[in-house]
Amino acid sequence: MQPKYFDIHTHINFVAFDEDREEVIKRAHEAGVFMINVGTQKDTSKSAVDLAHKYEGLYACIGLHPIHCDKSFHDEAELGEGGKEFTSRGEEFDYDYYLDLAKDDKVVAIGETGLDYYHPEDSNAIEKQKKSFLEHIKLAKEVGKPLMIHARPSKGSQDAYLDVIEILKEHKEVKANFHFFVGDIETAKKILELGHTMSFDGPITFAKEYEELIKFLPLESIMVETDAPYATPVPHRGKRNEPAYVVHIANKIADIKGLDKEDVRTQLLSNSLSFFDIKL
Repeated sequence: MQPKYFDIHTHINFVAFDEDREEVIKRAHEAGVFMINVGTQKDTSKSAVDLAHKYEGLYACIGLHPIHCDKSFHDEAELGEGGKEFTSRGEEFDYDYYLDLAKDDKVVAIGETGLDYYHPEDSNAIEKQKKSFLEHIKLAKEVGKPLMIHARPSKGSQDAYLDVIEILKEHKEVKANFHFFVGDIETAKKILELGHTMSFDGPITFAKEYEELIKFLPLESIMVETDAPYATPVPHRGKRNEPAYVVHIANKIADIKGLDKEDVRTQLLSNSLSFFDIKL
């Protein structure tokens, strides 16, 4: 099977897909979609690797999401111990555990990791996030794999992006993708200057504020993702998201840029395979 599209950031390892995971993967394959399942803590990182070995066209990204450095975060869609919905443990990054997973050939990236200034309630959470982020960078260097960045600024700010960028400046040998990018053009320029990339999700199909940014960015610096089960694109808004819907995001990028859809599809696929060093 050869892919037509690559959903570089999805979470079908979450409990939100427990009832119909096989059907979701089948629909993705029918649409020509390969995918990277992204871990957010120990449980989901391990399940991402397990799924990657079970199904063709699935790969894994392993790490500790910055919001899980804070004990207060709860997500009914995420996978916890025993397959239950997940409440953060205030988990510390277990380097040896994640190193063991990262050595797997099906693991193509480290993360999602970075800084989230939108969610934290624990006053010490930001420092915990920074410590965890540095551990992920160390791991990425050790195994020679790129970072999947989660950066979410506080409202009306670019703060989390700018802090992540400053940290990455000290580790230029590591390449990184800023997933679900919602920053402005000036922030995007800083990311491009470091040689990193950005990926986009469902909101670009209905939110006009992305258009100038996407027009500005070189197509070679862009990848697409669903972040399923979240951020569902038009025409499926109001439903649970899934990897097959990444087609709508790729098509929207072509529309915004005024380019041929097939040319954009081909370039986006090439970007993904190259960035994650995936040999088909």
